[in-house]
Amino acid sequence: MDIENFRTQSKTAYPRNKKLLSKLRKQKSKDLDNIFEIAHDEKFEHISCLDCANCCKTTSPIFIQTDIERLAKVFKMKPSVFVDTYLLLDEEGDYVLKTSPCPFLNKDNTCLVYEERPKACREYPHTNRKNMHGILSLTLRNTLVCPAVFEIFQDFDKDFRK
Repeated sequence: MDIENFRTQSKTAYPRNKKLLSKLRKQKSKDLDNIFEIAHDEKFEHISCLDCANCCKTTSPIFIQTDIERLAKVFKMKPSVFVDTYLLLDEEGDYVLKTSPCPFLNKDNTCLVYEERPKACREYPHTNRKNMHGILSLTLRNTLVCPAVFEIFQDFDKDFRK
């Protein structure tokens, strides 16, 4: 994975991907969910998150209370100590990591807390879930973070131009 090349390509394609959103928004909800699920499955047959981990290196998941409690237990900390050690409140009032890359990311791109990772990490990059209409703007932003999401948009762009 050439992450620098990906960053350049994804930034260059972003305006075109943004235009694609209007076409995606016109899809019926069930159809949109279906095309994303199929595309997700196809991409992750040949893309391994362990080759990249760009999400873990550059962004933070939102930590909900159950994530905080579960991870505090893993580290044998009180939830308040876990928050003070690793998290901060962002401008939207959500708990996010203080630092990047993620402090739980190992050198080999594996996750120290994989079995107990936050819900947002479990669901990332959110391309195989229901109600894709509700997260299209987030998915567009993820084209700048995740090579798989970027490739999904590139394929959709070709498909919708036909």
